[in-house]
Amino acid sequence: MELDIRVLKYFLAVAKVGNITQAARDLHITQPTLSRQLMDLEKNLGTELFVRKHKQLTLSDSGFLFQQRAKEIVQLADKACRELSEQKSQMHGTVTIACVESIASCLLPEIMAAFSQNYPYVKYELYSADGNDIREKIDRGNIDLGILLEPVEVAKYNFLRLPCYEKWGVAMREDSPLARKDVITTEDIQGLPIIIPRRTIVIEEISRWLEVAENRLNIVASHNLPTNGLLLAKKGIGYLICVEGSFTIRPMTDLCFRPFLPERTTGHVLVWKKNHVLSKATMRFLEFVRDKYEKPLY
Repeated sequence: MELDIRVLKYFLAVAKVGNITQAARDLHITQPTLSRQLMDLEKNLGTELFVRKHKQLTLSDSGFLFQQRAKEIVQLADKACRELSEQKSQMHGTVTIACVESIASCLLPEIMAAFSQNYPYVKYELYSADGNDIREKIDRGNIDLGILLEPVEVAKYNFLRLPCYEKWGVAMREDSPLARKDVITTEDIQGLPIIIPRRTIVIEEISRWLEVAENRLNIVASHNLPTNGLLLAKKGIGYLICVEGSFTIRPMTDLCFRPFLPERTTGHVLVWKKNHVLSKATMRFLEFVRDKYEKPLY
């Protein structure tokens, strides 16, 4: 026979006040529900726990014995929960994580804030970098986790997809002729001076989108962080091809963003090195992210 801790607490509440109606109010449940739970408990135990008389309930001999054991069981269960909670709250350690400059820069603090509510003693080391730098730091063991913007070569990493997606487009001066458009087509941007991320895999993607060979792209500058690219665009040096989030997380006056048409979207992945031992705090952080977004870890 299985005993439900919740039902044991119901029984103890009724035993304390000797009245179903009052106990139901104290427990914030309905009187019929409480009566049914007590009757089921007595049926499962094969004995009456209460002597019922004039709407008052007093413990029977079996009830007195069961009350003592029920208190012990509930107290033990509460103690176990409290110890687990204390163990959880006392977890220490440092999670080292790098993040690209994108909308993920807004998602990461939300994740950390929620995680810190459960694990307030865990600390963080944060880095901002592009995908190349992040992967190098993970490979060298300088950081444990990295949030990358796709496309990503993930063959040597474990990864978890994050529920944030970006639109690619162009950041430019508000007085640019293209700024009058709501969307930017490949024909609009062809031949114009462009500022792009330095990552080879991204350059290949941009070349494919624009239907122009890489060596024929009019690249006036490349960057590892969009912050630098935005400053160049503000000076009118070129048109910055970037994701919308890299612009919106640090809006600059005199600049605007226009998405590509047809739409070009990309996602984010949280990666960590395969066959690499992670700290307990980092593993718990990964489990938290996995559970929060209900995505499998690969």
